[in-house]
Amino acid sequence: MTPLDYDYLRGFLKTRSGLMLSNDKQYLIESRLMPIARKEGLAGISEIVVKLKAPGSERLAARVTEAMTTNESFFFRDKTPFDHFRDVMMPALLAARAAKRHIRIWCAAASTGQEPYSLAMMLKEMGPAVAGWRIEIIGTDLSNEVLERARAGIYTQFEVQRGLPIQMLLKYFTQNGDQWTIAPEIRAMVQYRPLNLLNDFSALGQFDIIYCRNVLIYFDQPTKVGVLNRAARQTAPDGYLLLGAAETVVGLTDAYKPVTDRRGLYVPAGAAVAPRPAAAAPARAMAVSGALAPRTGLA
Repeated sequence: MTPLDYDYLRGFLKTRSGLMLSNDKQYLIESRLMPIARKEGLAGISEIVVKLKAPGSERLAARVTEAMTTNESFFFRDKTPFDHFRDVMMPALLAARAAKRHIRIWCAAASTGQEPYSLAMMLKEMGPAVAGWRIEIIGTDLSNEVLERARAGIYTQFEVQRGLPIQMLLKYFTQNGDQWTIAPEIRAMVQYRPLNLLNDFSALGQFDIIYCRNVLIYFDQPTKVGVLNRAARQTAPDGYLLLGAAETVVGLTDAYKPVTDRRGLYVPAGAAVAPRPAAAAPARAMAVSGALAPRTGLA
């Protein structure tokens, strides 16, 4: 791969996905794209670049973009955002939405599904507290490949050992050899959609909770600003935004403000006051059958 090839790919990926690569990431290009070169019968990265520049390269362009933007995920990653879900967001929303009994959650950059399924299991554990509620979980990602894995809900032994409590593994998964399949009732609680965060996402509708964790770190500042401002337009006035531990809205947008003493948690700037911690919604050892109404759409 020549320096010109690397510069071209950096620009290509920035335009297609927002991914910013520094000057020293050639090894990442090599490791992610050489398998594609081999499958395409190409000699190396330089030939991929030639193909990308030629007409009719959309299929290859999509494969290259997906290969470079696929990032790891695991169940209950970082713990704190899930504590916020249990202790702050759900108690407040269960009170605020008591009349319509409908809550919408969006996991942006959902990857292979561990984050939305973690939330689904937590909701199932809440039992009677959410009985009769319609709680939608939407997971989106740029990569169709990872979304197919998420929809399947099949994970390796290594993947379920990362962050997943053993009691939830035994309760909500079935073992098949060295793989584990998530329970149908948990899988049915999540809908998956392909989505590029660089594009307009107003068609998804308004959300009460948005998880957009560990994705902004790959974007430059103007791209971060655009994503955050578009997300703000889709956040309910009393809704919430969750970012990763290394991410912030400070210095990027005035659309959100941090919640005091709740790392990574933000509310719309128009909220009268940042919400105070509330008592956790009751969890139960046994899930209640039919506690969550089936999701039928994005309305």
